[in-house]
Amino acid sequence: MPPKPKFTREEIIAAALRVISRNGITALTAQTLGQELGSSARPIFTVFKTMEEVRQEAKTAAMHQFEGFAEKAVHYMPAFKQFGMQMILFALEEPHLYQLLFMQGDGRPHSFEEVFAGLGEPAGVCLDILQREYDLVETEAMALFRHVWIYTYGIATLCATGMCRFSEEEINDLLGQDFMAMLVRVKSGGLNQQTPYPMPKS
Repeated sequence: MPPKPKFTREEIIAAALRVISRNGITALTAQTLGQELGSSARPIFTVFKTMEEVRQEAKTAAMHQFEGFAEKAVHYMPAFKQFGMQMILFALEEPHLYQLLFMQGDGRPHSFEEVFAGLGEPAGVCLDILQREYDLVETEAMALFRHVWIYTYGIATLCATGMCRFSEEEINDLLGQDFMAMLVRVKSGGLNQQTPYPMPKS
């Protein structure tokens, strides 16, 4: 009869997120996770087969945490800009989790369609908001989303890596100016309106 797990799956993943949040994904080993749990590494492997499985579930949990962070944006106006604000604030508050979610490549270049598919539920919500609040068709909303997201990603990455730090007022001004400029271009037909990308899975 297999030994009864000392820790639940949820407890192990919560501990893994704490390790990553403090020191980054490379710091997550069986030894550091065991130390975080106040135990040896042995109990981890009564629940998980490998540390890679732990890392993948920790990444999924980090995405849920980010989605909860981003959900705050729906209570603000304009909601789309606030989604960008929340992404950057997440990078400032949880730089290692941001890097885990958005800066861990697999060694090959990706199209924006592939990137979009991995952005989670907030991306789909953003498209709905753009179409509803700014009277855009889906291709227009996607073109606007693509350009503004790339700009926002750049600011968030600068913050997450410690290259730059901006105040909330500066972030608000930067995103507002870029969004209004791109919205005018979309309305005038100045941005390429590409085929809609597949909606991200929640």
